[in-house]
This record gives sequence, structure tokens and C-alpha cells, in this order.
Amino acid sequence: MNEMIRDLTIPADWDRRGLPGWTYHSEALFELEKQHIFREHWQIACHVSDLPEPGNYLSLDIVGERALILRGQDHVVRAFHNICKHRGSRLVADEKGACRNALVCPFHGWVYNLDGTLRGPARPDSFPPLDKKAFGLTEIDCEVWMGFVFIRFEKGPQASIAETMAPFAEELAHYKPEIAIPTAGTWTQLSPVNWKSVRDVDNEGYHVAMAHPALQDLYGSTYYDEPFVNGLCRSFATYNPHAGRRWSVRQYVKITEEPERLPEKLKKAWIYYGLFPNTVIAVTPETIQFYQEFPLAKDKTLLRGAVYRYPEETRRQRLARYLAARIDRDTQAEDVQLTIWSNEAMGSKNYSHFYLSDLEYGVRTHHDHLRNVLPVMTLDKAPEEKEMATLNDRMRLAKSG
Repeated sequence: MNEMIRDLTIPADWDRRGLPGWTYHSEALFELEKQHIFREHWQIACHVSDLPEPGNYLSLDIVGERALILRGQDHVVRAFHNICKHRGSRLVADEKGACRNALVCPFHGWVYNLDGTLRGPARPDSFPPLDKKAFGLTEIDCEVWMGFVFIRFEKGPQASIAETMAPFAEELAHYKPEIAIPTAGTWTQLSPVNWKSVRDVDNEGYHVAMAHPALQDLYGSTYYDEPFVNGLCRSFATYNPHAGRRWSVRQYVKITEEPERLPEKLKKAWIYYGLFPNTVIAVTPETIQFYQEFPLAKDKTLLRGAVYRYPEETRRQRLARYLAARIDRDTQAEDVQLTIWSNEAMGSKNYSHFYLSDLEYGVRTHHDHLRNVLPVMTLDKAPEEKEMATLNDRMRLAKSG
């Protein structure tokens, strides 16, 4: 393994190469990703408006962990592991719901207060005295930023979410995301690909002109991407007032309004804010949404997101939101197909890696961030699966030293 580190040669065109194909179908690497990419980085769970009243909860499974996001009697939103301290049962089985003033485990009836402390076990006389905090639910890092609820299972390289997202704060504040309310709730979709293939397509607009007729009609040449810097990226476009080759686009441009809350440069903008490793917050004049992907296996990914609207929504804004959703629906279907085609190639012996355009710096810099977290991804050839974790640890030490 030391020889592999010493003998590592970097090709002259390394900066144009994406991750090698083996990184998309390695089981051992997938285990490292679950820990260092997903458990140790912030993830959006929901919006505060999804939990309007005390006792409202939402559950979320991510890479083997079970989260429970809950609004307490004090109206504070907290996150816990969805695990009873008695026998490990799920406290709630539904993705969303409400309880009155306590959580009751469906296995043996242990009762927890909405702040996570233990109220008491069933048949308390059969146990010694139990400390209410020690036997309470295990809390997860939880932070609300501009109305979005972020969680993190374990400490990692990112600072607080407010500090991490600070470069976007001033611009995003114009959209007042904290006052948004749900539309149709959280959506999910399964895709038979490695999660990185989803991100690879979403992180560049080079393919828009060819693969997304509706977006190309809407944006024209105004779309541009910005690279990932310190875990953040941004994509920006303004819609073309003369667009309209496609029905949805033509009607959207005709109907959408220019809200007074937005400065002139944002009145016609569609913006996508990316947070490493897998989250996007997107805004239009009439909507705020987030979307993300979570790996279920090395070749299976859960797509997840939600769209929010403004409480004072006008009829024109509601119609514009409907039309924007049609455009997004077509775009997502097109992207899913692209990810499948690209991901298939990663298992072929005749395809080793991407060769990236100057316009694909979103992909390049996202891959750079991945390599920084998991330096084993810099290797052109796959190491032995059983050596993956040890080799990665050695490469991290070599890099930091």
C-alpha cells in the first residue's frame, strides 16, 4: 500500500479527468462515502413549515441512520435518532405525522417527552431507577437556517450551517425562504445509479442546450455555473422574455410576475445554490425548493425534494408555479436518463474516466472536494476492496503531514 502511494503519478491532463470509473461501483468505497461524505456533512431534512405545531414530526433514513425531526412544546425544532433506548425500535414509522405531548414506542410502550427526555418505561417496577436524560433520545446536530432544517449525524469538516452558507445569505434573503409554506409535501424517486452520477449531471450546464429543450428555451445563453468553493457553488440564469417554442415555457414567461421583494437583477432569475456533497436550494420568482440524493446502495439512489410557495400567493403566481413544475418535471426525467447512461459506462472496461470541458468546472470542483475528503479517489486503478479503508487513512495522513 505504501508503494501505491509513492508510485502515484498524476497525468498531465489530470485536471480534465473526472473520478475514475471504479469509484462508481466499489462496495468498499461506498462504505467510506456513507461515513465521511454523508454522516459527517449537513443535510436538509425539511422546512420549519413542515412542522407547524408542537408534536409535529418528520422521519428520514439516511445511509443506515434514522433521524426524527420534532417540534417541541417550546416550539423549538430538534433532531434525534429515531431509536428507542430500550430495544432500538423505531419510535415513529411514518414519514410524517403528529403526536399530542409525548412519543410512545410501539414496541414496549416507553414514553418520551417532546424534548427527547424519557418520561418513563412501561412497567417501571421491572427496571432500576432510570436517568431521564441518559435514557432519553440521542440528539442529532440540528440547525435552522433561513427556514430550512439541517441535520448532521456526526461532526465533520463543515462549520455551523450559518457560517457554511454565509456567502449565499445576502442574495437568498431577498426570497424570504423562512416564510415559505409547503405545496405537495416531500417527493421521492428511486434511480438505479450511483449517487455521484446524479451529482455529475446536476453540476454542469454544458448539457442544457442539447439535453433540456425546455430549459434552453427558457434560459437561452444566460445560464452559467460557478465552481465549488469551500463546499458551495451557484448556477444562475434569467428567463428570456421572448422565449416560447415550448408551450410550458411560453405560458410561464407570459404569466409569471416580478415580485417587489426582489431586486431588479433577480426578478427574472432562476438560481440553484449547491451545498457539498449533495444538496441544492433552488429559487424562482414564485417558488423555493430543495432537492438532494441519498445512496441506498452503490448502484441505487433515492432522489428527494420539496417545493414551497409564498403564503400570499396570487392566482398568477400559482399558475406560474404550476408551469415551472412542468418544466422541472421534464428536466428531471431527462436528467435521470442521462445519469443512467453515464453510470452504465462506469462499469465498462472500455471506459476509464471523464474528460471534462472548460465548461464542466462544476463537476471538476465537486470531484476535487470528494478527493479531498477521500484521497483514495485520486487513484487511477482500484485498490483491493479489503485495503480501501486502510489505504485511504494512510493517504489522508500523508496529505495532512
